[in-house]
Amino acid sequence: MTDLWQIEVGKLKQRINNLLNEKHLFNRRKTMSQAKILNEKELNLLLLYIKTKKYGYRDRAMVLMTYWAGMRIGEVAATKIKDVLGADGKIKEELHLTAEQTKGKYARTVVLADKLRKELTDYLKTRFNTNELIGLSYSKSINKPLFETQKREGFNNNTACYHFHMLYKQAGLIGCSSHSGRRTFLTSLSSKSVPLRVLMELAGHRQAQTTMRYIDVTQDMKRAAVALI
Repeated sequence: MTDLWQIEVGKLKQRINNLLNEKHLFNRRKTMSQAKILNEKELNLLLLYIKTKKYGYRDRAMVLMTYWAGMRIGEVAATKIKDVLGADGKIKEELHLTAEQTKGKYARTVVLADKLRKELTDYLKTRFNTNELIGLSYSKSINKPLFETQKREGFNNNTACYHFHMLYKQAGLIGCSSHSGRRTFLTSLSSKSVPLRVLMELAGHRQAQTTMRYIDVTQDMKRAAVALI
């Protein structure tokens, strides 16, 4: 009788855990889908605020990794200097993330736009107080996190999420989260008629439905569509 009771209790606990996990996943997806998408004016406002911060050069580069490359916040936190800096002292055109660095546990490639590569170059030159990065390519620092913190060597997913939350809050941008950059990235490309298959590759998604949850339909997109009539 006791063994049967323990089995039933175990089943009940498992059902409760399953429900809690489903609720967490639902809330996370809901938060992601509701994260505000920034227009160009709002993004510039955020960057102007960041410029006033002590670690503005670092925060600007972190934010633009999400807006101009569509990277997840956890991926930004997990990136090492060696991931972006080539042996020639130049920022790579593509960032190869291992399965351990990505949320989906699948390795993926992130394409770095020219303007983002320039931002990362400027950031690293400022961080290491140098005009040339080729020396950094052959130093021990190459293995350090791309984005360091004051109290620890680098960010993790939670600290990076909170850091972005505070940046948005202090800049007066309501409704934003660490998903805002990624959502803005995909929505912007979608509005420019980039095919869904390409968006999936850029986002590192394996399902089209996942990518579609990130894309918002803006008023400008609707007006542009109606103008085609």
